[in-house]
Amino acid sequence: MSDATTTPPRATAHRLARMSGRDTHEHHRTATTLELLFDLTFVIAFSLAASQLAHLMAEGHFRAGLIGFTLAIFAICWAWINFTWFASAYDTDDWVFRCVTMVQMVGVLILAIGLPAMFHSIDVGGHLDNGVMVLGYVVMRVAMIFQWLRATRQDPQRRGACMTYVIAIGIAQLGWIVLIFFDFSLTVSIAMVVVLTAIEMLGPYIAETRYGGTPWHAHHIAERYGLLAIIALGEGVVGTVASITAVVDGEGWNLDVALVCLAGTGLTFGMWWIYFLLPSAEVLHAHRKRSFVWGYGHMFIFAAIVATGAGLHVAAYYIEHKAHIGSLATVLTVVIPVGAYIGLVYGMYAYLLRQAEPLHAWLLAGTVLVLAASIAAAMAGVDMAVCLIVVMFAPFVTVVGFEAAGHRHRMAALERCLAEAEPAQ
Repeated sequence: MSDATTTPPRATAHRLARMSGRDTHEHHRTATTLELLFDLTFVIAFSLAASQLAHLMAEGHFRAGLIGFTLAIFAICWAWINFTWFASAYDTDDWVFRCVTMVQMVGVLILAIGLPAMFHSIDVGGHLDNGVMVLGYVVMRVAMIFQWLRATRQDPQRRGACMTYVIAIGIAQLGWIVLIFFDFSLTVSIAMVVVLTAIEMLGPYIAETRYGGTPWHAHHIAERYGLLAIIALGEGVVGTVASITAVVDGEGWNLDVALVCLAGTGLTFGMWWIYFLLPSAEVLHAHRKRSFVWGYGHMFIFAAIVATGAGLHVAAYYIEHKAHIGSLATVLTVVIPVGAYIGLVYGMYAYLLRQAEPLHAWLLAGTVLVLAASIAAAMAGVDMAVCLIVVMFAPFVTVVGFEAAGHRHRMAALERCLAEAEPAQ
């Protein structure tokens, strides 16, 4: 199938184009400028989630911080995932698609504005103040239903799959609206979120497995996820520098400030390096059925990245003498998400390729030793900033292992995986 028959029109006027589905084998498919603009709203959302988590952890309110962060990061990632997979399958880039995307961007910003109130309500106890957050989510989902209805009408070949999305989102939408107008307790609200999420998640599963699925593009999807990972990583650097700036303005430069800046930059660089060792595009192109776990499993990876940034914020608070926790607890706010992130990347690698490699066990063991050394140093009274420098080397265990020998293992595993490719759609 040639690109000319499947690539949507790119006329200057952006006139209406039929939403008949993109070519899953389209060459040179990359993220559009509209998708990049859409992603910028998530910079704000990630930043607010990280800063709220950092503030509560610095105060020692770990339970409230973790509950709020879990709800926040899920809402943020879920909204992004739904738009991204639809756009990969049905982006027409006409004026209607652009305008509806703008509405979704407004929804993301409303959701972000509601994050501080939600975190505060959990911290003080009682009910969950997530009305503004849910309102933003409703705005996004109404726009998403409109898009799916358009695809249902204009792509009869995949009407069953598109209508499944509409039904699942529509049913869940009623529940989300209830959450806006009724003041439930924290426990009841979380239970409803779990149920509504299960309903929304069931829709994509049924649509993609029983009704032939939608024409999403594997390489495009992998690029989009990689771009969001970079945004999440960048938030950590920007947030840390902003916090450190307050220290420098008040007290001037000192060794701790320099070390935290170095640790933040090194961690971000190492985490970026190992994320892009995942052969996501190649495997998803050959094994489309692995997309469900890969796509939703990334929410945990994104959460670990943003939580690492929040931990670096806590370190800045500690240097500024605004943290009410000790050196060990401060180090743990970075060690735990970094360890989780590295473990999740290895887990995703194993899931994609369905192969276990002894080398990975050794690299993971080395990573654990580095993280354990940083904790032991903190317990021994070593300066917090020095401990973070030790943490910084954790992702580089994998980097060195890959560059020395792992790249050959990866190539061989990928060749075996692609040799077992599913029938082309």
